[in-house]
Amino acid sequence: MANVLITAAIPQAALEVLQKAGLNVESYTGNDLITKDELIKRIAGKDYLITPLSTQVDQDVIDADPQLKLIANYGAGFNNIDVKYAREKNIPVTNTPKVSTVSTAEVTTGLIISLAHRVVEGDKLMRTTGFAGWAPLFFLGHELAGKTLGIFGMGQIGQAVAKRMAAFDMKIIYTQRHQLAPEIEQKLNAKFVSMDELISQSDVLTLHAPLTPQTQHILGAEQFKQMKNSAYLINASRGPVIDEAALLTALQNKELAGAALDVYEREPEVAAGFKKLDNVILTPHIGNATVEARDAMANIVANNVVLVNQAKEPLYIIN
Repeated sequence: MANVLITAAIPQAALEVLQKAGLNVESYTGNDLITKDELIKRIAGKDYLITPLSTQVDQDVIDADPQLKLIANYGAGFNNIDVKYAREKNIPVTNTPKVSTVSTAEVTTGLIISLAHRVVEGDKLMRTTGFAGWAPLFFLGHELAGKTLGIFGMGQIGQAVAKRMAAFDMKIIYTQRHQLAPEIEQKLNAKFVSMDELISQSDVLTLHAPLTPQTQHILGAEQFKQMKNSAYLINASRGPVIDEAALLTALQNKELAGAALDVYEREPEVAAGFKKLDNVILTPHIGNATVEARDAMANIVANNVVLVNQAKEPLYIIN
C-alpha cells in the first residue's frame, strides 16, 4: 500500500479521495507549522507528499525520501518548493491553479473598495472614539468610477479582477510579459501598456503576477516615487514582489495614498510600521480562503496523488 504524507490540516474532501483509493494517509496535526526536522523525519518511506505553500520543501527534504514520486503543493504558488531539484530527481511537482481565481478576485475587489472608501479606517473609528455626526467634509474617500485600475499580471486572476472592476466604470490598463489577444482585450476593455506607464498612470495598482527572479522586488523605492500621491496599491499575489521596506517608507512619506496587503515579504511576519498606519489594510493571506476554493484545491491534490499511483500523469505539473 502506497503511503501519503500531508503536512498540514486540509479539507476532509482530500482524505476521502485518498482513502477511497486505498492509500495509507499520515497527516501532521500540530498547531504550528511543521518544522523542517519534523518533515524530514516523517517523509522517510512516503510515496507522495501533499504540502501547503507555507511548508518549505528543499533539497534536504527531497533527499530524505528516495522513493518520493510526487510533491502535490496545496496552493497556486510554488516558491516554497525547490522545483528544479525535484525535476532533477524526476519528481513531478503540481499546484492548484484556476480554482483560486474567483475568491482572490473577490478579495481584491473588496480591498480596493475598502481602501477607496476608508471602510476599515471607519470601522476602527466607530469602535474607539466614534464621531460627532454627519458633516459635509467629514471622512471623505474617493469614488472608483472614472479612475484608472492598473493590473500587473493579467492571468486568470488579473482578468477576473478587471471584469469585476469594470462594473465600477474604471478604466483598465495592464502589463505583463506578453500582450493578450485583441479579442480578450476588447472583452475586458483593457489596454496593454509599459510597466512605467502602468506605474505612473494607475489610480489603483493591483498585483497578480507569480513570484519569479524577474518579479521579485519589481516594485521598490524608484517605482513608488513614480506613482501618483493619490494612488492605492494592492498586493494579493506574493509578498516579495514588493520591497516592503521601500513601501513602508513611501507610505510614511505620503508618496502613496494607501495600501492593502494580503501577502508579505517575510510571511507570516508583518513589519510593525504598517500596523501604525491608518491608510493600510492588512489581511492574513485570505485570497483563496473560502470553503469553495479550499475544497476544490483539496480535490486537485488528492486526485493527483491517485493519478500518479495509477501510473497516470497528474494535472498541473509545474516542473
